[in-house]
Amino acid sequence: MYNGLLGLHSLLRWLILLLLVINLFRSLVNANSPFTEYEKKWNLRLLIVVHLNLLIGLYQYFFGDKGFAYFSQFGAEVMKDAVMRFWAVEHITGMVLAAILITISRSIAKKDIPPVKKNKKLATLYILALIIILISIPWPFRFEGIPWFRGLY
Repeated sequence: MYNGLLGLHSLLRWLILLLLVINLFRSLVNANSPFTEYEKKWNLRLLIVVHLNLLIGLYQYFFGDKGFAYFSQFGAEVMKDAVMRFWAVEHITGMVLAAILITISRSIAKKDIPPVKKNKKLATLYILALIIILISIPWPFRFEGIPWFRGLY
């Protein structure tokens, strides 16, 4: 079951990146256009996938062989090792922050404010979330032996 969740978690990250770029693009291109229900639906799709992936990630963090397990096994030594620190602290912190920013974007998308101001706020939140996510993903070039699609092969 763990490998299945890991594979789903990995696939959903690509969907999140795609939806985040789509939402960012739409907020920049439609900056002066009215904010329609269609725009809100794109934001909602992003929110749903992010929250689903966050739940899967939290399950993996607390019940998997990395993350919280490193603290249980190694205690404070986790902070001295870059790889263990990434899995135990940096990855989860970055992803939770990105999920918070995307959740805030949902509340802004629902507010009745001028489209220019709304799209500017949304674009800012999307850019911040995108940067944090890109930093927090365990890329293959950052960690040896990690494939592009984890848990699938």
